[in-house]
Amino acid sequence: MMKSLFGSPGKMSGLVLRVGQCLFAASSLAVMASASGFSIATSFCFLVAAMGLQVLWSFGLACLDIHALRLKKDLHNHIVLSLVLIGDWVTAILSLAAACSSAGVMVVFIKDTDICSRSRATLSCNTFQISVALAFVAWFLLAVSSYVMFWLLATI
Repeated sequence: MMKSLFGSPGKMSGLVLRVGQCLFAASSLAVMASASGFSIATSFCFLVAAMGLQVLWSFGLACLDIHALRLKKDLHNHIVLSLVLIGDWVTAILSLAAACSSAGVMVVFIKDTDICSRSRATLSCNTFQISVALAFVAWFLLAVSSYVMFWLLATI
């Protein structure tokens, strides 16, 4: 018998989880892209790319959840769960790598080199920090989803 866990595909909780992922990733993307001087570090560009991928992935799965909810379809089958799990893992690894590398650059900018205090006019360090924090929240929601998909697949 299939368990119905929080965040299961085709359930309202899954839709809420995917919408949250999409919103936090889109917010991180928008904040970083609007910051002046974000192209100074490759990790910031990587964060923009990773959050863009996460927005597309989460939005696509949110649309799938809406479709399943409207038509009362059961998405708990081996193929769907396997594809969602693999996509979640790939997206989660890229998102975590981008968030961690951007956070590392922020540590260098703020603590080690004082670039942020010397370049207030050209760099938006506070904006960078907000974007990185939003990326970590988006990754956390994606990690929850990956965990749920793993356990659902294990119960089949």
